[in-house]
Amino acid sequence: MTSPYDGVQWVGMDLHRRRSVLVRMAADGQRLGRMVRFANDPVRLKREIAKAGPAPKVVLEATLGWYWAADALAEAGAEVHLAHPLGVKAFAHRRVKNDEKDANDLADLLRLGRLPEAWIAPSGTRELRELVRGRHKLIALRTSCRNQGHAVLAKRGIAVPMSDLFGVAGSAFLDELPLPAAYTARLRALRAVIEEIDRQVAGLDRKIAARLAGDAGYRAIRTVPDIGPILAAVFVAEIGDVTRFPSPRHLCSWAGLTPRHHESDVRVTHGRITKQGSKLVRWAAVEAVQRTPSGTPMRTLRDRIEARRGPQVHNIATTAAARKLLTLVYYGLRDGEIRCLARTDAV
Repeated sequence: MTSPYDGVQWVGMDLHRRRSVLVRMAADGQRLGRMVRFANDPVRLKREIAKAGPAPKVVLEATLGWYWAADALAEAGAEVHLAHPLGVKAFAHRRVKNDEKDANDLADLLRLGRLPEAWIAPSGTRELRELVRGRHKLIALRTSCRNQGHAVLAKRGIAVPMSDLFGVAGSAFLDELPLPAAYTARLRALRAVIEEIDRQVAGLDRKIAARLAGDAGYRAIRTVPDIGPILAAVFVAEIGDVTRFPSPRHLCSWAGLTPRHHESDVRVTHGRITKQGSKLVRWAAVEAVQRTPSGTPMRTLRDRIEARRGPQVHNIATTAAARKLLTLVYYGLRDGEIRCLARTDAV
């Protein structure tokens, strides 16, 4: 059953883990019908959104598990908008906060053209992100297991004579180590987990490589010094369609690598970098420039800043180099080549 209102309807959806709330309103802000609360289910969502008539404008917040809802709404013919979580934090400061008011405010922001929107990545990009982010999480788990292994030996006062405790030499060292049964059992469990993680990571690496084999942007940014296959995959997956950014400066801002800006009357102050944006892209950019060899554009920039301002600004110089690297990544993803590097190679 559809609403008797024949104009375009604006719908706010407050999405949660188990249940969601829908609020519909007209172009003038008048509420249409009652608030609807339902258990999360694509079929039920399509049935409820059908009450908003043809091509309703729907907004939901980019919160846990929004993929299924956005896809179901798009399949039902809705125009889907994704609210950026940082832009709607003001909701938390109301005297009365509940799901109905949240959904109502989302619809109002969209209706008034004041919604801070996030990008809805296509399904292919989301699938690549699952692979890349899953690999990143597994590496973090492996690092935790390695640290626990070192902690076990530290409790027994045993020095590790090699750089990699879980490599070939380290494994032989652990095999011959006389330890009480409890410590041996824990090390055995940690080593088994690390071996399984290594196998899973290798499998993900193969899947990621297969997906990116024909990607021109991926091949282009691989030409940047010290951007290997893993960091390049992070940039491609997390940035997605780079043309949504008007310039490299906008990409750096989205990655949280630009300084805070506070302006009031004639006073303007700049603070530390915002760190508001993609954590993975920011990590990948900083990780790449920290290992870059001498003579590369990023290393030259970093060294020049440190020579001018002193070694105490190492972090500032590293951040500047990371912005430089993201600029190259931007043009590589946009054009399929990085012309400044090609000219350098030609010389």
